[in-house]
Amino acid sequence: MDRMMLVASAVLALTYVGVIFTRLPRTNLDRPAAALTGAVLMIVLGVLTFEQAAQAVDVHTIALLLGMMFLVGVLQRAGFFTLAAGYTLALGSTPLRLLGVVVVATAVGSAFLVNDVVVLLFTPVVVQACRALRVNPVPYLIAEAMASNIGSTATIVGNPQNMLIGVASGIPFGRFFALLAPVAVLSGVVLFLVVWAFYRGSLRLASEAAEVRGRALAVVAGHALPAEAHRLLWRSVPVLVATVAGFFLSTRLGVGVHTVALVGGTAAILVSGVRPSEVMRAVDWTLLVFFAGLFVVIGGAQKAGLLEVFLERIALTPGLGGIVSVHLTSAVASQVVSNVPLTMLAIPLLKPVGGEALWLSLAAGSTLGGNATLIGAVANIIVAEVAGRDGAFMGWWEFTRVGLVVTALTLGISIGVLALEWHWGLLR
Repeated sequence: MDRMMLVASAVLALTYVGVIFTRLPRTNLDRPAAALTGAVLMIVLGVLTFEQAAQAVDVHTIALLLGMMFLVGVLQRAGFFTLAAGYTLALGSTPLRLLGVVVVATAVGSAFLVNDVVVLLFTPVVVQACRALRVNPVPYLIAEAMASNIGSTATIVGNPQNMLIGVASGIPFGRFFALLAPVAVLSGVVLFLVVWAFYRGSLRLASEAAEVRGRALAVVAGHALPAEAHRLLWRSVPVLVATVAGFFLSTRLGVGVHTVALVGGTAAILVSGVRPSEVMRAVDWTLLVFFAGLFVVIGGAQKAGLLEVFLERIALTPGLGGIVSVHLTSAVASQVVSNVPLTMLAIPLLKPVGGEALWLSLAAGSTLGGNATLIGAVANIIVAEVAGRDGAFMGWWEFTRVGLVVTALTLGISIGVLALEWHWGLLR
């Protein structure tokens, strides 16, 4: 192993240790700092020049993330998520019906808006609705977290790893959705049935008074918005609709989804009337730094030839064997490395091989695998933290015992669906 490969290996290892452990003890190194430090070391130690590091950053993905953050920031200020949660939970007048509403609403919302944001704003409403129905909130919180991951599988903009894959693979938004939507729909049904099987005793409990309180609470949550927020909604929701339509029509329009997202986010700021600096301050710049740093680290590893060493040891074929291996490998590895860094590492390995089957397997495997444990996906952690602040505590083992079953079944569904699509010639 030459010097450059040795240095790149050490920097890559340091970066991923920081990512895995979230925050290293007795250091000031958390995930974003680990990615930034790794990027700086790649430059300082001579693996990459500054110009090469800049070229390694995929600006298309950064633009896609930034545009979605602008759009979501305006919608959040308009009370869009509170209103949507209130109306959808108004349908959940019994415990079992509420479970179905939580699964469907979270999955659909996460498909077209970043899932982490959806659960951040949806969780407090779920907890309130459960208290109004006098039911244990934990089954609903588990269902919400897992549904957000399942729903986000269906689209390029559902989660950060899909954004990376969508940009790298060049698969059109509509085609990506058409091929993975069946996986998300069937997996959502499985999630509902598994949660019901684990908690069917408590989900049968209901009373007429509780139903009335639950419905009233949901309606109040949906309408308790100031007049200014309603005006902002009328301005921003049409932009959201146009942006989603633009995603599906991006191929015909001859533009990338990153351009559509950036145009939509900018348009939302301009028409909202909200001071642009306020929206921009709400952007998660830390996440963008995290992504940019990881791009540079992976770029350094690729230049040093480190990824070729891994590629020699992995058999990637675009057929059924590749579908199964990528699903299982990404699902297991995402528990150790986390799905976003795993995707960044896998993308350079898949590019020489290509094929929609492998790209979609990576998207589905890394996302559905996040449901296995409480720390498997950021959305799971967000639900646990936000619910905990409201006094609803979701334990690691209680989540994991359900998550392992859901993950095993949904991975099987995903492998089966993609294998059939491959057999029928639907995958290129």
